[in-house]
Amino acid sequence: MQHVNLGRTGLVVSRLCLGTMTFGYQCDEDASIAIMNAAADAGITFFDTADVYPLGDPTRIGTTEEIIGRWMLGRRDAFILATKCFFPSGPHPWDRGSSRQNIMRSIDASLRRLQTDHIDLYQLHAWDARTPIDETLSALDDLVRTGKVRYVGCSNFLAYQVARAIGRSEVLGTARFDCVQPRYNMLFREIERELLPLCAEEGIGVIPFNPIAGGMLSGKHRRDTGPTEGSRFTLGNAADLYQARYWHDRQFDTVDALAPIADEAGMTRVQLAVAWVLANPVVTSPIIGASRPDQLADAVRAVSTPLDADLKARLDALTSEYRRGDAAR
Repeated sequence: MQHVNLGRTGLVVSRLCLGTMTFGYQCDEDASIAIMNAAADAGITFFDTADVYPLGDPTRIGTTEEIIGRWMLGRRDAFILATKCFFPSGPHPWDRGSSRQNIMRSIDASLRRLQTDHIDLYQLHAWDARTPIDETLSALDDLVRTGKVRYVGCSNFLAYQVARAIGRSEVLGTARFDCVQPRYNMLFREIERELLPLCAEEGIGVIPFNPIAGGMLSGKHRRDTGPTEGSRFTLGNAADLYQARYWHDRQFDTVDALAPIADEAGMTRVQLAVAWVLANPVVTSPIIGASRPDQLADAVRAVSTPLDADLKARLDALTSEYRRGDAAR
């Protein structure tokens, strides 16, 4: 497994990051442990989670971090651990957002569930329009200065929001965002227009989620029979989200067109999709999810089978419409 620096920082992370949002709902604890074991065996040392995982069932919030904490006990120093806060994680109206109140409450809860004294990368899960960014940055800076957090970042931010946060951190002299976590795959390329150029210029690490579009790019879903049972397209409150993102005729047409290209290249469709994300020089470490240990194999192979320039150009041309914000709508 290759390792690279996270953006301009000295933090070294594996070229793939294990996503864990299925742990505790789509995957029970035994299955989650098997997936983490397989990831570790493959050399993946970078794990990403969030305080509100698992996705799909709000009554299980925090379960994912608890599973990871039990698994990592006694070997915490062997992994780089990332988690997030923002979405509602408690019964009160202040148990959400990026206020100082919620950040301080959330970090302590995550540390407790993960059974660790620090988080390597702490991220805001979304932009909080109700809290001044200066308040948020000050709170995050305090976490870095006290040693609870090593680096800070964000997820699901627009380019202008990242730029504003970086500008304010420079003015305030606080810890700045050294990583972003956006959605990125061949069916969703909008971040190439503004966010990725910003990250390249500012030396910000990029750890994109959904590199295989929640399984869509694997080809396992068929438009005539409906979503595969047990997948993200059918589970709890995640089902509507994923179907709204990808369950459209145009996306199915694109997936069908990718199949012969993958066969011609001697790659599985998952391998092709992950290799395409890895081929973007701004991308640090795609986040790979799984519901079974064997599903990690194709993503791991993608690291050692980079796309040649002609194949990359061909895939870019085929999926060029997904760089626009209005694709398939």
